[in-house]
Amino acid sequence: MKFGLMVIGDEILSGRRRDTHVDWFRRILHDHGFSLGWVQILPDDPELLVRQLKQSMEAGERVFSCGGIGATPDDHTRQCAAEAAGVPLLRHPEAVELIEKQFQGSAYPHRIRMAELPEGSQLIPNPVNKVPGFFLCEHYFLPGFPDMAHPMGQWVLNQYYPPDSQPEWELSLRVLGASENRLMSILEKMTRNWSQLKLFSLPRMGEEAFVELGFRGKGKAVKEAFQHLQQELKQAGIKYSDQ
Repeated sequence: MKFGLMVIGDEILSGRRRDTHVDWFRRILHDHGFSLGWVQILPDDPELLVRQLKQSMEAGERVFSCGGIGATPDDHTRQCAAEAAGVPLLRHPEAVELIEKQFQGSAYPHRIRMAELPEGSQLIPNPVNKVPGFFLCEHYFLPGFPDMAHPMGQWVLNQYYPPDSQPEWELSLRVLGASENRLMSILEKMTRNWSQLKLFSLPRMGEEAFVELGFRGKGKAVKEAFQHLQQELKQAGIKYSDQ
């Protein structure tokens, strides 16, 4: 099972804030036997957000989205999620209750806007300040703050996605003294014979140049493909070392 990740905020693209979501979600998804299928880092641009969210919703993808669900004028994610899903933005009664309880008199007139969610949304509890995230169409909308977003993402996985009983794994080796060009015929053969797996080739330049080759996938096919890769390299007289 693969998940997409959207990291939303001009501050990430400008460099004013450093992203920590990509590495964290990659690790936590791997721990559950899942993988991070793709990442998008997007600006606070409503037109672009609607377009990207509509595309992933229509494709039936599972997506975590971090950022832009606050109450300030530059927070557009709630509105864009509603437009992408084709539903109105409404005040969620339970979200209203949580925000009123947390902020009391200062909940109005501004903070209460964070209870305005796409119709049909369900809430994601926030252990830090109790202002919930939300989800619909298997899109999980979290704050941009890592100390909030990460435990909320963990809650989503624990609540709705039991760990995969047959997780994805990988095997790789380092090819020494051979370029990707020399390896091309072997790579093409491996791709044809093991199309259900993901073959990767990662060259490293410099004094200690090598090419990391390996397979990623599920089940015993990974080990079988890896053994065939080793045999092909030996037959071609190409040296390699294990990782």
